[in-house]
Amino acid sequence: MEYKEILDILAPCGLNCCKCYAYSVGEIKIHSTKLQELLGSFDKYAERFSAFLPIFKSYPSFKELLQHFTKANCNGCRKGTCIYPDCGVITCYQNKGVDFCFQCDEFPCEKTNFDLDLKGRWIQMNNRMKEIGIESYYQETNNLPRYR
Repeated sequence: MEYKEILDILAPCGLNCCKCYAYSVGEIKIHSTKLQELLGSFDKYAERFSAFLPIFKSYPSFKELLQHFTKANCNGCRKGTCIYPDCGVITCYQNKGVDFCFQCDEFPCEKTNFDLDLKGRWIQMNNRMKEIGIESYYQETNNLPRYR
């Protein structure tokens, strides 16, 4: 895959937008929509099954969450629709004129506003991109889940 295509997939922080639950053409939306179609009118069956399989009492909550996943409408972080509240990367990478955080001479910095877990992953992702290159990083991580 070419660098320009990778820019449409990897956010400036290094996360894969295609694997985000909010991405409008992402895998989670695609699979959630398919699962919703496959379940059809499962509500009455879940209610019936709950009499002998208590887990099905949670079906309405599951259905509500599944419905949320099917409504994903983010176009990607580089298109200005990052869903992470107060993300400092979105404006910073543009101001700095870089494609990824590791390309900035201030990396790592405190401008991300990420929680400790995400900040740790952000540093690891960017160090790995710097080490092996963006194309190799994309190939190495493309089949991994985003949420680990």
